[in-house]
Amino acid sequence: MSIQTTMKAIADPTRRTILNLLKKNRLSAGEIAEHFNMSLPAVSKHLNVLKEADLIRDQREGKYIFYELNASVLDEALLWLQDLRGDSK
Repeated sequence: MSIQTTMKAIADPTRRTILNLLKKNRLSAGEIAEHFNMSLPAVSKHLNVLKEADLIRDQREGKYIFYELNASVLDEALLWLQDLRGDSK
């Protein structure tokens, strides 16, 4: 994915909150929605943006879909930002 897609996805505070929730453990859409005052379809739209940016992965188990963080894309963005900043780490 492009850095532009990644940055667009993480620009939204709701999506950043979802990523923070998923860094602890994988969750279903319903479990994620419990943390917000919005409809499940609205949460699903946010999840789709994060999936398109490859920031999260989903896995179907029975009738549920579980989402988990894909930190490798964040690592790539962080490396790019560090390089832009001139960090030598």
